[in-house]
Amino acid sequence: MMQIVVSPLSEALKAALQDKIDQKTKPPGSLGRLEQLALQAGLIQNSLTPELRNPHLIVFAGDHGIAAEGLVNPFPQAVTAQMVYNFLQGGAAINVFCRQHRLQLTVVDAGVNHEFPAHPLLHDRKIACGTQNYLHGPAMSPDQCRLAMAAGAEEVKLAHATGCNIIGFGEMGIGNTSSAALLMSHFTGMSIADCVGTGTGSNAQQLAQKKAILQQVLAHHLKPPTPELALATYGGFEIAMITGAILQAAALKMMVVIDGFIVSSALLAAVAMQPAVKDYCVFAHCSEEKGHRAMLQSLGVKPLLELDMRLGEGTGAAMAIPVIQSAVLFLQEMASFNSAQVSNRTI
Repeated sequence: MMQIVVSPLSEALKAALQDKIDQKTKPPGSLGRLEQLALQAGLIQNSLTPELRNPHLIVFAGDHGIAAEGLVNPFPQAVTAQMVYNFLQGGAAINVFCRQHRLQLTVVDAGVNHEFPAHPLLHDRKIACGTQNYLHGPAMSPDQCRLAMAAGAEEVKLAHATGCNIIGFGEMGIGNTSSAALLMSHFTGMSIADCVGTGTGSNAQQLAQKKAILQQVLAHHLKPPTPELALATYGGFEIAMITGAILQAAALKMMVVIDGFIVSSALLAAVAMQPAVKDYCVFAHCSEEKGHRAMLQSLGVKPLLELDMRLGEGTGAAMAIPVIQSAVLFLQEMASFNSAQVSNRTI
């Protein structure tokens, strides 16, 4: 088990932060969710003057044993490696958004079934060339799961060492919506039918087959007794790395920007291990992938954006970070009633 401890947020500055927000030259509450984000940033950093430094986005890529058989995915497994090359060449949506918003981007080979040449953007954390097929046995061994979580944590430490204090995660892995649906069903208790969506574009027949196969998987494994064993049984290497990364980021008191369906499934595992982790998270958006809204509701959280996106790659997180930056900047730079000599009294 990873020895990462996530401390609950201190509420010592909450009243002072709220007063500072309320004293800005605006009607109380008129900046809506931005005010909540400013308060959260201040609590995470335990500061009346929080600031966001060197935002990073890390995309973890991995292959899935079940995808090699084409049972749950309309696209071939080779697309995972092809998309990693697209990331490295700067041609994917996540590259565009990171360039636009000046976000540092790292791509991590968590376990792609391909050997990549060295590249400045690519970090090699490969555990194996894809997980095992969980229709027949656990996707990974407990040791492999621990190694993957530790690798994700190490990636966060590298980002943190550059001064980064806000981080988002993305993923790429053909078949990983199936892993996410299995993890969702396990951690929320919802039926697999309520958790499974079309992923990368399944048609009705493929979706029916996907649901039937994943129901078999749940029946085969019964109910793994710990969050770590559930992650090892159903997860991908990229999902396990994201779980470790989320835990490490929260332990380092970083703001953690949660992307869509896959990243949220990794968070479910993280919350089951360390419940306090949720307070460090901002939920970037509600994915159009079936199950994500219910997943967010099960966590008792509200997404920041609703743009009908379901691409993955961390694209939702990349779109949300500028909104979070706006929240912190209004707290830093907006005049108060006193400094601007504006009356805050109603007649």
